[in-house]
Amino acid sequence: MSLQKGDFILINYTAKVKETNEVFDTTLEEVAKKEHLYKEGEIYEPKLVVVGEGWMLKAVDESLETMKLNKAQSVEVSPDKAFGPRDPEKIKRVPLKQLLSKDVHNPTIGMRIDYNGKMATIRSIGAGRVLLDFNPPLAGRTLVYDVTVDKKLGADEEKVAALIHRRIPVVEVEKFKFTIQKKTLAIDMPEESFYVEGVQIAKRGIAMDMQRFLPELTETKFVESFRSEPKPEAAKEEKVEAKAKAKPKAKPKAKAEAKPKAAPKTKTKAKSPSKSKKA
Repeated sequence: MSLQKGDFILINYTAKVKETNEVFDTTLEEVAKKEHLYKEGEIYEPKLVVVGEGWMLKAVDESLETMKLNKAQSVEVSPDKAFGPRDPEKIKRVPLKQLLSKDVHNPTIGMRIDYNGKMATIRSIGAGRVLLDFNPPLAGRTLVYDVTVDKKLGADEEKVAALIHRRIPVVEVEKFKFTIQKKTLAIDMPEESFYVEGVQIAKRGIAMDMQRFLPELTETKFVESFRSEPKPEAAKEEKVEAKAKAKPKAKPKAKAEAKPKAAPKTKTKAKSPSKSKKA
């Protein structure tokens, strides 16, 4: 099944420099660890791509239409279609003391620094001077992307979930509950998403994504509810009350018949023995 523009797909990829075979980006955790690229807190998982939207390098994006599901394919990207040729005019040598004055106290080769508002890579250090390269790190390099299309999303519910996760990846997508009724999408935000940095911007992005990719949904609502847990004492009382309701009531015991009172005993004085007659 061939892909076309506008398709929602999930892809895994590993990108490397052709000349050195150095891996610089990947969606696979095991590859990131192997190549010493792993970052704590980074999310390694298949990436959502809408074909033709430019979410990947143009050369890679265009090649997606020729790919098939679950079949690995390599895409080679020349420098002019990647990060451009390397410009010698963007390489400058500056005194080491200038870096020290900018709080760069331990410069090392390959370090990326901010120099007068521009990012640069330190290429060499010596004789009190530092060679700074203001070209993009991958300028002049031929890149190779090993790509596998894992899944194509079809149902609107799958697309909505993927677009939400793309904007707020740090919260598990299963925790977002949403309903689609006629032309309205209502998203129940989990409480832990309230405190995500930039969540308001993310919500705006989600709404714009829905307008672009699912135009039949003309309204997007975000529902935020704080649910308080009952206090321990209240919870205990509710538990006892529920238990009492569940317990069947004991049947009242029948009253025992009253026993007739015994007649009071009369005390009789014992007669003293008669004295014997004198003989």
